[in-house]
Amino acid sequence: MTGGRPGRLRWLTATFALPVALFALWWLASAGSTSFYLPPLATIVERFGPTWSTRWASDVVPSIVRLVVGYTGAVVLGVGLGVPLGASPRLRALFEPSLELVRAIPPPALVPVFMLLFGIGTPMKLLVIVSGAVWPVLLNTVEGVRAIDEVLADTCRCYGITGARRLRVLVLRAASPQIITGMRQALSIAIILMVISEMFASSSGLGYAIVDFQRGFSIPEMWSGIILLGVLGFAMSLVFRQFEARALRWYHGQRRGHREER
Repeated sequence: MTGGRPGRLRWLTATFALPVALFALWWLASAGSTSFYLPPLATIVERFGPTWSTRWASDVVPSIVRLVVGYTGAVVLGVGLGVPLGASPRLRALFEPSLELVRAIPPPALVPVFMLLFGIGTPMKLLVIVSGAVWPVLLNTVEGVRAIDEVLADTCRCYGITGARRLRVLVLRAASPQIITGMRQALSIAIILMVISEMFASSSGLGYAIVDFQRGFSIPEMWSGIILLGVLGFAMSLVFRQFEARALRWYHGQRRGHREER
């Protein structure tokens, strides 16, 4: 057995043990259920395959595409606005009151406005996702840029590192731990807003399908959609964790080095 295998085994155990235990507990607790609204998990699992095999292209794929595009837009916008705001006290003083006012508006409250302006198509849903997911990225980017070490900034000035190169080698790199923290928070918000936007007004998507099943009293199918959303969120969390480990490998290595020195 190689040295890496025990580590992978521990990671798999830590990652999947609790979800598997919760599903096992749900399976046992619901085995004898006769409630129409709380069917046994065995019944839900039995309906899962037939339900989503026929709705994969019409509901699951559109939701994933909206989530990825909206989330990407939120990250680009958050970093794009956060870097100049974090670097310039004057810009922060000018725009901070307006940003705080807009941030205080719950994104679901904007759904009726976006529906009036853009209809019930994909643009409306993307705007809902971006309007809520942008804030963790923006705020963490601002704080990350503000916290850049002055010694590093002076070193860049001494060596004539300016413009785009300074942005790449100093600003984004130094702020990347907090930027990625904001991205992690934004991911869960984006999933929630994707579902909400599809529940309000839509003809496709996971949110639409869950509400459609509920209205048709197809309760096992409704629960299967909720489980699918959980699995989707869990899978995206695992993917993001791998991205974070690769993107911040230098940062985690630096922290380990400081701990060893102590």
